Amino acid sequence: MPTTRPRHAVTETPDIHEALVVAARRWPQDQGRPGLLLRRLIAEGRRSIEPQVADMRADRLAALHRVSGSYTGMYEPGYLDELRAEWPE
Repeated sequence: MPTTRPRHAVTETPDIHEALVVAARRWPQDQGRPGLLLRRLIAEGRRSIEPQVADMRADRLAALHRVSGSYTGMYEPGYLDELRAEWPE
């Protein structure tokens, strides 16, 4: 089927074969349609890790907020200009 979307080739390794077997048990109506089973597995995987990814992002943002402003006043005004003046042109 023509598409403008990227395509991905997946080799049916033993792990992927077992995942397809399990997926066919979960969705018996799609047994024999490995492309559809893979899409279902990918969607389920996304749903299962989305909360973890959101938590990781929240943790990173919280860390940034904790250290935000910690280094204010560490360098005197004009320090960066003086440093740059030392560089060859």
